[in-house]
Amino acid sequence: MTAATHSTLFPQVPETADAVLDGLDPEQREVALALNGPVCVLAGAGTGKTRAITHRIAYGVRAGILQPSSVLAVTFTNRAAGEMRGRLRQLGAGGVQARTFHSAALRQLQFFWPKAVGGDLPRLLERKIQLVADAAARCRIRLDRNELRDVTSEIEWAKVTQTVPADYPAAVAKSVREAPRDPAEIGQIYAMYEQLKRDRSVIDFEDVLLLTVGILQDRYDIADQIRRQYQHFVVDEYQDVSPLQQRLLDLWLGDRDNLCVVGDASQTIYSFTGATPDHLLNFRTRHPAATVVKLVRDYRSTPQVVHLANGLLSQARGRAAEHRLELISQRDPGPEPVYTEYADEPAEAEGTARRIRDLIAAGVPAGEIAVLYRINAQSEVYEQALADAGVPYQLRGAERFFERQEVREAGIALRGAARAGGNDSLLDDAEDLPAQVRAVLSTKGWTSTPPAGSGAVRDRWESLAALVRLAEDFARAKPGATLSDLVAELDERAAAQHAPTVQGVTLASLHAAKGLEWDAVFLVGLTEGMMPITYAKTDEQVEEERRLLYVGVTRARVHLTLSWALSRSPGGRANRRPSRFLKGLRPGSGSLGTVGSGGGSGFVERGSGPVRRKPRGPVLCRVCGATLTEAGAMKLMRCEDCPSDMDEGLYERLRDWRSEQARELGQPAYCVFTDKTLMAIAERVPTTGGELSSIAGVGVRKLDRFGAEVLAICAGEEGGTGEDEV
Repeated sequence: MTAATHSTLFPQVPETADAVLDGLDPEQREVALALNGPVCVLAGAGTGKTRAITHRIAYGVRAGILQPSSVLAVTFTNRAAGEMRGRLRQLGAGGVQARTFHSAALRQLQFFWPKAVGGDLPRLLERKIQLVADAAARCRIRLDRNELRDVTSEIEWAKVTQTVPADYPAAVAKSVREAPRDPAEIGQIYAMYEQLKRDRSVIDFEDVLLLTVGILQDRYDIADQIRRQYQHFVVDEYQDVSPLQQRLLDLWLGDRDNLCVVGDASQTIYSFTGATPDHLLNFRTRHPAATVVKLVRDYRSTPQVVHLANGLLSQARGRAAEHRLELISQRDPGPEPVYTEYADEPAEAEGTARRIRDLIAAGVPAGEIAVLYRINAQSEVYEQALADAGVPYQLRGAERFFERQEVREAGIALRGAARAGGNDSLLDDAEDLPAQVRAVLSTKGWTSTPPAGSGAVRDRWESLAALVRLAEDFARAKPGATLSDLVAELDERAAAQHAPTVQGVTLASLHAAKGLEWDAVFLVGLTEGMMPITYAKTDEQVEEERRLLYVGVTRARVHLTLSWALSRSPGGRANRRPSRFLKGLRPGSGSLGTVGSGGGSGFVERGSGPVRRKPRGPVLCRVCGATLTEAGAMKLMRCEDCPSDMDEGLYERLRDWRSEQARELGQPAYCVFTDKTLMAIAERVPTTGGELSSIAGVGVRKLDRFGAEVLAICAGEEGGTGEDEV
């Protein structure tokens, strides 16, 4: 053996069956030794569930208890199945089948179709959306591209929940599911879609499971052949099983009970696709003799992160919450989670980018850092902030903001309106730039109120709404800007983000982050209406949002930052509230007492600078002494309606200087300093760097970049020193 063979890239295959058990903790070892009868492994985040079940299979194979060809391990993604196969090979059990539900069913369907039905298996549709479009056209129902995606998702949900077209409207009503269109219309399209599939001799992804179930139910000889082949089953991520997948699993098993399932009800976040934790929660009822093992030793996260995760779930309600696992960290202590409050969204993005840059400078690889948000439309401001900070990033599970179809279409429409100028009738009643943008984007699906529910239509609206907000911020930063100026700004932003993909900070939605982990995680945008999302109406929908945040928290190994912004844009009304899920967790919001393992409760930090501060007492107006609550008032250190002693001439000189800086940097003026920050500077007229840095909105980075020039302007030196590089 060479040294390389013993590296983590080429681990040595255990020499004996007993050696396979080396290094397992007591609970993982119990899993590995439980080789007969039903076994239920309740495995919390970071507790080594994949390690436990792969060592279980490998030990059974190496000890001669299991035949490799008799074991079928199923999971939900090709990535997870590939990882399982790789680990089994490293443990000397390479002959075991590890597949997704769909790939296992498709393999069986292809093999048995000639015998069960005759002829060749119908062609498998790679994408069903065109056929759904054809079905809608046959029904004389017009759907745009995003409605097509949503109706397609509804058809998929109906099929995995084993709902036939005629029963779809009733099933939607019973499930409290918010359909993207009239359920009767969707049921009609669904029925026509199924008819077109038959006419064209094609099957879809869900049919693979449905047809396999049908064959196994109707042909006992084929079911018996599969049961002779596979005698031991392992199901990973069992909380995500749909009713259709459970039906297939039951048919694979027959009257046997050699089944090992692994899951965590607290990580059920895909109910919109038909997944349900009921099968996991009911396992002991269905299998009274089952061995149940709980894995709660968390090897991923520090005690501080685990403490927060446990505290988050301690407030959960509902059946899944009754079965929550309290994790116990096995790692050395780390830094406390940081709760950061910002005045507005751009400040939140800039502050997050600054912290990320500091972490990278301290030695944390960019690839070990993630920014996680609730919806993909939130990515744009973070893409921009990271690009401005010179930090490489990559998007996971979504297109870059300016590469999204709806954003490209909106850009074309805005460019056309700018070119037409006063000749475009759309702009006749638009008084200013934001109104012009709203008028143009209304032809692309933007409305003043968001569409109900989630799905592609909502995603499209969120992207267009982000463009509307950007236009509002741009107009505020550059009064008198035209539609052509905005189009040029959009082109510059798009060009800056079309660089080749690099290994960098991950930007991802919370759903896309499932199954992944990083050294440092930033959970951003944690306000009411976003977390939980505004269309989470029922108690169960709200609880799923809590579980989604729990998944986000448990992605962090060491560093965890949770942040929110009090307003959408600089100078806006600070009427947002932190997520209800943080109540009792963040300082100043009540106490949960001692929860779980290790660590305190973290601390809140204002987003005005990178220096960590303990929460301070109330901020008082320096004029009348009243307690200040609005972010803008706290920045000025006075009530908005209290007399101002601002030097108007200094304020105008600072605004002129800011405009010049913004032009040179190619950024909106507020990215240099907001109006409120300039007002605070003009009121307090700092003479030293310390006095300047004490003003909210002037952090270390901006002090280094702009401090000398601002102090020079305050001292009356026209135009500033001009000495610092920008």
